[in-house]
Amino acid sequence: MTRTRFWLLGTTLAVYAATVIGVLTTSWLVKLDWQVMLFRPYKQWPEFHTFLDYFVVMGQRGPTAVAVAAWLGWCCYRQRTLRPLLVLGTSLLLLNATVGAVKIGFGRLGPHYATTVGSNEMWRTGDIFPSGHTANAVVTWGVLAYLATTPLARRVASLIAAGFAFGVGMTTVYLGTHWLSDVVLGWAAGVLVLLALPWLEPAMARAEVLMLALWRRVRAGRAPVPVPSGRPVAGSPLATPRAARDDELPTRETVAVVRPVGATGRGSDTRPHHPVRQHTVRSERTPVTPVGSRRPPHPDRVPRATTPFGQSGAARGRTATGG
Repeated sequence: MTRTRFWLLGTTLAVYAATVIGVLTTSWLVKLDWQVMLFRPYKQWPEFHTFLDYFVVMGQRGPTAVAVAAWLGWCCYRQRTLRPLLVLGTSLLLLNATVGAVKIGFGRLGPHYATTVGSNEMWRTGDIFPSGHTANAVVTWGVLAYLATTPLARRVASLIAAGFAFGVGMTTVYLGTHWLSDVVLGWAAGVLVLLALPWLEPAMARAEVLMLALWRRVRAGRAPVPVPSGRPVAGSPLATPRAARDDELPTRETVAVVRPVGATGRGSDTRPHHPVRQHTVRSERTPVTPVGSRRPPHPDRVPRATTPFGQSGAARGRTATGG
């Protein structure tokens, strides 16, 4: 722990304890609460009422947590780490546990529900001490300064967080929803939560490792199972035949046999096909010259001798008469 952090922690604890003791003992702090309440700031400056009604949302836990979580989620994606969201979740959990327990324990009533002028309104089933809006503004916006990566960004974020925390606290006093001492204790409670975050860093680091391991297991369980291409392994449900019942007739399964086309004339889809034949175009066929006479044979007809080309007519006549 650095010296600056040590002194800051000690001062904040002193303010926290002094505020609680001052309210419990109905000291001058309670009288100041009543003076501010009876002054009714919302009636003194009514022109600011509409704007401050919207501005006080900057300390409401739901909207601020969603806005800051969206930004820190983007930071987690860019930095490939869950630390920003874990820091925000841890700080809000610690804030709800500590501030909520103190609220319920003291049970202080708010200014609008006060019963006795000058009393501290403690132990009366209230839940406003300390101010939850103020403490939440300190923690939610202070986490951004806590997670800043450079000194300049840390200073700028710290000033912005301090402005929001101060503005939200004084707005609740203006609207009459909190005593001034509630706001002071809310500031102290929020600062204590931020100062306790470095001690919780080892636990957040272990939680990040466990969450990443769980995420890997979930992703591995969602991965598609590869389909085996070979035969079923012996002993598996696919390889073990099912026993037929007594009233069940055996059935024959049709198995498709794949054979080559050239061997049997059947394709791979088990449908019959004619064997492949060589077809020729009509114009490509070789012409055939007829041999002999085309006239049908007749018993009374004398066959005519064939005379080679080039012989004269007299030679043909001698041949025909034999001389």
